[in-house]
Amino acid sequence: MYGTPETIRKILTQSGDTWAVVGLSSNQRRAAHGVAAVLQRYGKRIVPVHPKAETVHGERGYPSLASIPFKVDVVDVFVNNDLAGHIADEAVAVGANAVWFQLGVIDEAAYERTRAAGVDMVMDRCPAIEIPRLG
Repeated sequence: MYGTPETIRKILTQSGDTWAVVGLSSNQRRAAHGVAAVLQRYGKRIVPVHPKAETVHGERGYPSLASIPFKVDVVDVFVNNDLAGHIADEAVAVGANAVWFQLGVIDEAAYERTRAAGVDMVMDRCPAIEIPRLG
């Protein structure tokens, strides 16, 4: 398991409320769209990150993490495994407190690099499933 229950709880309750959602677009059929809506319902500010930089759920989008002009606390990653490690490295570079790889997104080397940089990380989990479990 990539991320202990304690790390999951810490990211969801203590790491901050601004979540960059990488891969979030206006396509309602994509998992990122629904997960971002759940995060909003739980009081998180979502920031869409997608090459199209679309506005989603009322929030302005940006083409990359580096282009966001304010601090993001958590980077939630909805990209394939080949791209995920690069996104984790970018999250560390922009000063995110935590990185969250969605279900099916696994890059063990990125996990080790991110943790070695002192950044909390969870892989192969979904915050929309985990956050209601907090009670």
